[in-house]
Amino acid sequence: MTDETPAPSAGPEEAGAAALLAIDPKLLEILVCPLTKGPLEYDKAAQELVSRQAKLAYPIRDGIPIMLPEEARPLG
Repeated sequence: MTDETPAPSAGPEEAGAAALLAIDPKLLEILVCPLTKGPLEYDKAAQELVSRQAKLAYPIRDGIPIMLPEEARPLG
């Protein structure tokens, strides 16, 4: 028997930080803009996938890209 205490589980802040790093590069290779079918750029700081052709930024929530045009933010 040891006196080791279990490591605490990740809190919401740590889980959010992990989501910042959780976008699988393979997923980014196959995702395209649903409107233009063109490439997307990953903006890690904003947690968005950017379509320069459509001038839209698709949000990433909890590590999941939301690829709905009505959820996208217009680029200014």
